[in-house]
Amino acid sequence: MTDSLAEHYLKDVVRVFRGQKKLADGAVAQVSDEEFFQTIDAESNSIALIMKHMAGNMRSRWTDFLTSDGEKPDRHRDTEFLIEGEDRAAVTERWEAGWRTLFDTLESLKPEDLERAVTIRGEPHTVVEAVNRQLSHYGQHTGQIVFLAKHLKSSDWKTLSIPRGKSEDFNQGQGSSTSGYTKGAPK
Repeated sequence: MTDSLAEHYLKDVVRVFRGQKKLADGAVAQVSDEEFFQTIDAESNSIALIMKHMAGNMRSRWTDFLTSDGEKPDRHRDTEFLIEGEDRAAVTERWEAGWRTLFDTLESLKPEDLERAVTIRGEPHTVVEAVNRQLSHYGQHTGQIVFLAKHLKSSDWKTLSIPRGKSEDFNQGQGSSTSGYTKGAPK
């Protein structure tokens, strides 16, 4: 991989991860504390549980990323799907710490690191494969968070992208100033 392509990749994955976080944060900001912990059925996770799981995954995957297995021995994944007395502030604090770990690690990577080998649960990955694995994983969960918040808010939902019926306005450079959507932001 050429340095310029590697540098572009590293900048782009940071941009996409930041976009995922922005979408999730925008959705979470719209829900009440009650909705934050609400499930839509017995088999579903709440927004709080998805955030707690993502935070645990981020801490495990991105701590000592180049030098230790991505599944840390002190991670207890099953507890990420239980609310054990945590309030919204505690879950949010874990969430923010997870993202800080992710961004600190990604921003420390050099182009020459991309072809290095790392392991996740003993399985070897190149750095690119490991990053892409997490990009996909967090994208799935970001979508779940947005879906749940939109479902819970119903008609009170404030769109995080181009509002329905406003695509032509946006395409003509008019974009809705109330949507929070800006050119270059994730769709």
